[in-house]
Amino acid sequence: MNIDSKIINDYENFGVSIIRNVISKYWLKQLSIGIEKNFNNPSKYKCVYEKKESGELFFDDYCNWQIISEYKNFLFNSDIAIIASKIMKSKKVNLFHEHVLIKEPGASKKTPWHQDQPYYCVDGKDNCSFWIPLDPIKKNICPEFIRKSHKWNKKFLPTKFIGKSYDLQDKEFEKIPDIDNNRNNYDIVSWDLSPGDVIVFSFLTVHGAPGNQSDTRRRAFSARFTGDDATFAKRKGEISPPFPELRLKHGEKLTSPTFPLLKL
Repeated sequence: MNIDSKIINDYENFGVSIIRNVISKYWLKQLSIGIEKNFNNPSKYKCVYEKKESGELFFDDYCNWQIISEYKNFLFNSDIAIIASKIMKSKKVNLFHEHVLIKEPGASKKTPWHQDQPYYCVDGKDNCSFWIPLDPIKKNICPEFIRKSHKWNKKFLPTKFIGKSYDLQDKEFEKIPDIDNNRNNYDIVSWDLSPGDVIVFSFLTVHGAPGNQSDTRRRAFSARFTGDDATFAKRKGEISPPFPELRLKHGEKLTSPTFPLLKL
């Protein structure tokens, strides 16, 4: 798997990079089948953020790879872990979790600006998240990323997608700036995407997303990984995903049955 040096450099320098035409049609089909299974029988973690009389418009679910064979097959047997290793420059790759987000045509609710890492039980810089669209995505409905925000040396208080902040007491967390009303102050990027393209970004990169004012679905499979320096972070309050089965201590390496080591 040849990952161009520009992709790796962009990830290091900007906290986000675009990889074109890297997911094969076979794996896209497998993920599509998995998503249908997922939402025909969602987990207890499914959330609906917007709905109308016509049905659910913006919803998600996560941590289903152990019960949906198509997800597990992709995460363990495609090249995605190898790509993650190259992006992170990490000798090992652990699966953190998968997350599926869907915005149906007409969804107006925005995904709020946030970083992922404060939601997570993860410390360290070796991590990456892959946002894998299963539908053509125009730039005006693509997630947006603030370049270099992973280097701000800040952690922002997590916000629930329904608008409330998490009840976390960690003193390191601060309120996220008002980005929407000061967009010119930030280097914000997004792209037109085709199925097969991937956006890869750091857990610390600030990002958000518009609604879906198009006539096509916006299905995305997110695959999240950690690398060499990742350790378990004990937060003072709620985390997402919650991982209730974990018995790790603060500072321990993340490798566990919950976060399996992937073959490279």
